[in-house]
Amino acid sequence: MNAVLVDSDILIEVARGRDQDLLGRWQGLVLSEAIAAVSPVSVAELWHGARTGEHSGLRDLFVATICLSIDAAIAERAGDFLRTFHKSHGLELGDALIGAAAAVYELPLWTRNRRHYPMPDLAFFG
Repeated sequence: MNAVLVDSDILIEVARGRDQDLLGRWQGLVLSEAIAAVSPVSVAELWHGARTGEHSGLRDLFVATICLSIDAAIAERAGDFLRTFHKSHGLELGDALIGAAAAVYELPLWTRNRRHYPMPDLAFFG
């Protein structure tokens, strides 16, 4: 699958529409043959922080993506990541699940917060 897993921080910036360089990269990704994938964790994080007036824009944003499933294999990998990196790196559940999805689906992760993802088996986009 030619796809990229897009982290919450990138989605927030796309929704805000202020960073023209990032918006250009987003546009390039969406118009390419690659799939812009998101985790249900990111969807929940954006909806959690959304104001009522932002709901329509979020719906439009998520129409351009594919939401991956979190299954038992991803949950198990996230648990492994938490056991390994929680104490040493402060890894939290949301980032563990997003990182596990990237690892299990073998997708590069597009994030500006690489320090949130200390897992050595992750590939990054950009």
